[in-house]
Amino acid sequence: MKIKALTSIFVLVVILIIPQSSSAQVLISLLFGDALNSEKIEFGLAGGLNRSYLNDLPEAKGLNNFNLGFYFHINLKNSSYLSTGVMVKSTVGATGMPTYQIGDEDFDSLYMDGSLTKKINCFYVPIMYQQRFNNRWYIEGGIVPGLRTKAKDIFNTEVLDGDLEYVLDVKDQYTRLDFGLMGGIGYKLKKQIKSTAVGVSYYYGLVNVSKLPDTTMKNSSIYFYVKIPIGAGAKIQNVD
Repeated sequence: MKIKALTSIFVLVVILIIPQSSSAQVLISLLFGDALNSEKIEFGLAGGLNRSYLNDLPEAKGLNNFNLGFYFHINLKNSSYLSTGVMVKSTVGATGMPTYQIGDEDFDSLYMDGSLTKKINCFYVPIMYQQRFNNRWYIEGGIVPGLRTKAKDIFNTEVLDGDLEYVLDVKDQYTRLDFGLMGGIGYKLKKQIKSTAVGVSYYYGLVNVSKLPDTTMKNSSIYFYVKIPIGAGAKIQNVD
């Protein structure tokens, strides 16, 4: 299947599964794809799966999420690039934790033996140095500031009729800003300056994002992604 067809399917799935606000940002990016690409700049969509963790919480288990955004690869010199962009949809958090009491006797009794999942929605802006080898393999690393948009605690318990779930808005329990380090490795599917790539990267948060007293939570996440250049068209060139 051609890359153009894959891109169309990818974009359609994105529009269907992500919130309206994120869809609008992605559509704007697509409309200006040709203008954003140049001889020195590659622009495209990036998305995939990530497994996130909350460090310093011993009971927390990894949480599977989807991530989506757009990227820029800016050529600095020869095979060296500045790799940046925005993760428009990037959920972090963890699952499998014990529940806590919220002050309602009936609620606390019902969910006492249940499990807790924490989901934190963020915008992340990776700013990394990327080094390519033979224009196929590449490694990259750098800093990642983040901005928290939403946060919720999801209470789950089993009852006679099945599973019961309650969602609590807890964004006030988290800082607005996050910051960490990221590093990763990737592979370009074609030996071209601009081509689809697959890769894996790891984010390690340096900031305690919890506002609760005596509680430390630092985000971390493993990202598995696909990068698809948008609007590159005739600008794509083979590399010898």
